Amino acid sequence: MQLVESGRALLRTVRVAARNALFLRLHGHSATLRCQRFSSESKGEKNSQVTPMMKHLVMKIKSTGPITVAEYMREVLTNPVKGYYMHHDMLGEKGDFVTSPEISQIFGELIGVWFVSEWMAAGKPKKMQLVELGPGRGSLTSDILRVFNQLSSILTKCDISVHLVEVSPKLSKIQASVLTEGRTELPENPSACMQGITKTGLPIFWYQDLNDVPVGNSFYLAHEFLDALPIHKFQKTEKGWRELLVDIDPDTPDKLQFVLAPSATPATKAFIYDKESRDHLEVCPEAGIIIQKLAHNIEKNGGAALIIDYGHDGTKTDTFRGFCGHKLHNVLISPGAADLTADVDFSYLQKMAQERVATLGPIKQQDFLKNMGIDVRLQVLLKSVNDAAIHSQLLRSYEMLMDLDKMGGRFHFFALLPHYRFTASDQLTKPNDSTSLSVPIAGFGELSWK
Repeated sequence: MQLVESGRALLRTVRVAARNALFLRLHGHSATLRCQRFSSESKGEKNSQVTPMMKHLVMKIKSTGPITVAEYMREVLTNPVKGYYMHHDMLGEKGDFVTSPEISQIFGELIGVWFVSEWMAAGKPKKMQLVELGPGRGSLTSDILRVFNQLSSILTKCDISVHLVEVSPKLSKIQASVLTEGRTELPENPSACMQGITKTGLPIFWYQDLNDVPVGNSFYLAHEFLDALPIHKFQKTEKGWRELLVDIDPDTPDKLQFVLAPSATPATKAFIYDKESRDHLEVCPEAGIIIQKLAHNIEKNGGAALIIDYGHDGTKTDTFRGFCGHKLHNVLISPGAADLTADVDFSYLQKMAQERVATLGPIKQQDFLKNMGIDVRLQVLLKSVNDAAIHSQLLRSYEMLMDLDKMGGRFHFFALLPHYRFTASDQLTKPNDSTSLSVPIAGFGELSWK
């Protein structure tokens, strides 16, 4: 756990320093870098009103000086009183975005099959913890548990428990309604904030922090979770790398703007590598800490992790954006009223795994679902319905999940697995060892060491 603790210590150092003298008011000598502008009259944006979160941020910046983009995201999304995620149901057609589980049950069913497949490949351990980070409305977990129930003859001797990591009280209540019919109680485990029994009879627990989830043989799932974690943004200038900060617009006191730090910040020194070739960079240290923790637990206790998100292999630059009403939204307008997100850098996640585990992917959602047999499952469902409307809806859902111009090409699958999954003996095989076996992994096709 030394690496995980050192990562947390570094993150704490960056946060504390951000509030200190290095982030003094930039005033007239600040270098301004304006983000892409969206019209405040866009249909995708709520009115450019001074939200409660805007008032909070203005007061904060007046007191401490410009804040990092990471601190801005953390306040806007998860502030306990005014945060976007804390009191909103942002999913579905009436929300700000739709996720794959909300589109078709097939998505969650195939992921459920993947977890069962990996459980069997691991030797059918007697205990299994299904751990989902950021479960949304609970739809994905519900579909997975339905698969577990249908395969109960295979899982009959396995003690399965469900563990959900969720910071939003609003979404926790929705998840409990979907998964337990609302039958929850105060937990016996002080680390959990709520517990209950699922509709399929499994114990289920809620936590606000991944660190509170019991250590054990865990199968982790993070679907559209890492993209919402706070990022630091950096710009290469003639004077070297400078971090982007959020400041008050001097011309309009109730509006915000991006500015460049006048000198290198602690985050700049911590996260910029000498060989970086891009001129703009986004780094998510919290995602790195999570990957370190998952890799450590999988290495010590077995299990697997499946991460599904939109992202890239370390080539993209400026991906920070907002969504409101299913449309792009200026990230600095009406904070607290829209979702904020940035593409996941999968190459960074691979580095953070530090060879403790094997990494697979990222591969496109279309490829993963096709490898998992989505076409066969679709045909089974089509033959089972006589209603023309349902038949049409199944085909539209399939297209949304698989079309490369839609979710099929935008989302990627990335996995963490113990090294023993790829060795013929008890000896560990390093990823760069030419004797590594190309063991097929469900969904990923041919094994590609990273």
